Amino acid sequence: MTRLGESVARASELLAQDLSSDQTVQRLLTETGSRSYLDLTDLSAKEQAELIAARTVEVLPGVDKLAARIDERRAAGKGLSIKLGIDPTGSDVHLGHAVPVIILSRFQRMGHDVTLLIGDFTAKIGDPTGRTAERPPLTDEDIARNLAGYREQVRPFFDFEKVSFRQNSEWLAPYTFPELLALLAHVPVSQLLQREDFRTRLSSGSGLTMTEMLYPIAQGLDSVALECDVELGGADQLLNLQMGRRLMELKGQKPQLVVTMPLIEGTDGTGAKMSKSKNNYVAMSAPADDVFGKIMSVPDRLMEPYLKAWTEWTDEEIALVLARVAERALHPMDLKKVLAGEVVTALYGVEAAMAARAGFIAQFSKKSFTDVESLPVVELAEHGSEAVTAVLSQVLGFQPSASAARRVAKQNGLRLIVEHGEGQEAVVLPEADAIRPLGEVVAETLAKAAVSASGVYLKAGRKVAEIRGL
Repeated sequence: MTRLGESVARASELLAQDLSSDQTVQRLLTETGSRSYLDLTDLSAKEQAELIAARTVEVLPGVDKLAARIDERRAAGKGLSIKLGIDPTGSDVHLGHAVPVIILSRFQRMGHDVTLLIGDFTAKIGDPTGRTAERPPLTDEDIARNLAGYREQVRPFFDFEKVSFRQNSEWLAPYTFPELLALLAHVPVSQLLQREDFRTRLSSGSGLTMTEMLYPIAQGLDSVALECDVELGGADQLLNLQMGRRLMELKGQKPQLVVTMPLIEGTDGTGAKMSKSKNNYVAMSAPADDVFGKIMSVPDRLMEPYLKAWTEWTDEEIALVLARVAERALHPMDLKKVLAGEVVTALYGVEAAMAARAGFIAQFSKKSFTDVESLPVVELAEHGSEAVTAVLSQVLGFQPSASAARRVAKQNGLRLIVEHGEGQEAVVLPEADAIRPLGEVVAETLAKAAVSASGVYLKAGRKVAEIRGL
């Protein structure tokens, strides 16, 4: 059995146990967290290719081709040459950026040679992918500032002693105009205009500059310079990655394989991609408690894609816990706490993850809210006749609008917490209750609970407010 297989066997036993137990969860995090450093060189070429493909959108021209390339390089006593390009357009890295980095780490642990390519030259053009207008180019000072600290933020996923760092200004800056013209003679404009974002901008009259048109060419020349076996990128980068294959063929090289990763949905549950501009991201430099709490605030439906994106769990293990949730043998909240613990473990270690877990449970699960200081208060005498959505958006400011508050309810993120002598009872408020008067909803909830309430709290995601005047 392979080292990964042995780990999966041990973890599967834990995943079948009580995942509300701190002791079980700590053992699980220790086991699965150690996989971030697990030597995967004993996997066969087929097993390596399938493990990579399980977390990607596409492997082109095919998973079997990837396995064959691994076998070919092994026969020559070498590993694959893997490239991931980094566009240094920001100083902070969030978990959405971690997805290809984690895949790159797996390649590294499989014994392959990995290169982080800093796009210092192409950053001055600006990647047009998904943009409705040209992005302002960056200066050398911008690039230097944005790259500062990047290495430290992704360090949890890498053995930096085995990583090659390159900057594409090495070969793009000295590229001559005659060389560029000779190359462009072999690239049809129609191929560049296959990009949906280019066509959309042209049809809307937004315009398109020649520098943006040349961006895929520049990215393709990176692959030529490094003679890559594999290039990683987001699913939205597919045409850029395929340009690398095209240019490598023109230069008489064996074209690279392309591995595309999913674009991770943000924490707000709206379906939008995780991004800083939408404030629906988890910063990799955020404190452990904040990371844990942010993951706990996401809709339940995001647990599966997040488990696939940020943990070392296999499909077999994910299927096991999701089946337990479906059978009501595992509470979704307990699984989400494990997920949050996995993310914190990857960034800060098991000890920090268990401390964050304990802090979250103390504040939001077991501890009485009467012991939590500085909770906002809603007086029923003043706001009881207002809809719950209005209270959340206009009175408490928990949500930017009533419609946003309704979305939280639709995602099962809206609750009334009733405290009584025996502890707490959480009642999920459906979307229909979210548009009703708060006073009516509270009264009905207390009547159904049939307990003497010592306190009632309104909870939307991670935000909590006390309700007074019962």
